[in-house]
Amino acid sequence: MTAFSDIPQTPSSHDGVPTALQLKLRRRARTSAAIRYTLLIVVGFIMIYPLLWLVGASFKTNQEIFASPWFWPEEPTFQGYVDGWKTSTPYTFATFFINSMQIVIPKVIGTAISCTLVAYGFARFDFPGKKVLFAILIATLLLPDVVTRIPQYLLFRELGWLDTYLPLFAPAWLAGDAFFVFMIIQFLRAIPREMEEAARVDGANTFQTLIYIVVPILTPAIVSVCLFQFMWTMNDFLGPLIYISTVEKYPVSLALKLSIDATEAFNWNSILAMTVLALTPSLVVFFMAQKSFIEGISTGGVKG
Repeated sequence: MTAFSDIPQTPSSHDGVPTALQLKLRRRARTSAAIRYTLLIVVGFIMIYPLLWLVGASFKTNQEIFASPWFWPEEPTFQGYVDGWKTSTPYTFATFFINSMQIVIPKVIGTAISCTLVAYGFARFDFPGKKVLFAILIATLLLPDVVTRIPQYLLFRELGWLDTYLPLFAPAWLAGDAFFVFMIIQFLRAIPREMEEAARVDGANTFQTLIYIVVPILTPAIVSVCLFQFMWTMNDFLGPLIYISTVEKYPVSLALKLSIDATEAFNWNSILAMTVLALTPSLVVFFMAQKSFIEGISTGGVKG
């Protein structure tokens, strides 16, 4: 029979004093963590450096922008923001920001309402032709935008909508973005129907069930949809370029291009300064809705 003293014992601390092996493991864990965080910081800095350079260059003079690749300005100046805000037109940049909001806000609201209604119909109801209609919906996701540009332009011309904002946001009120409908459908499929059935037992109709039961649960997905639409619409250049012809109605995206085309000698600090201001709303909205956005993307993508 093996004596108790012959059984190998693992090193342990005595009186709360770590052993040499424990100290070695702790040092190894700290070293590994330090290496990981260092790599993350370096890679993160490389990825975010263009944005840092953009912000820093907006406070530089034109000469300094091309003289140094470092983002920190040697002699910071706000002249780029002053000149850029005035623009080379009779209108200030505030006019173009207001124009952008006249497109973005109706489009975001219309997308949230229409896509939620259509997705709820596909996810919760059975009706004739449902599978065919859903297949057509998914097929439109694979259809390039360039294919529909000419038919849409001819349609909006016949409606008399050219040089107005209607072509830019009216389709959103008819669930024209199939990606968002599909995204909400995937989120709805992960939600059990018991609460909806309980609401109907209590006397709620379909609309009340949607508003008071489903929509609060769908909040992360709806926030994600609104955030995507906000950023995509703010960055849209081709749509306004096709349908808007009056400078007074230009959104921010066209106003930035207008600044470049104004003269042969570009004031790059002014252009970069207005670019920073154009990016600011999207960044602010993203960080404000970051939690719900991540929750909506992960839930809709994983559980769906």
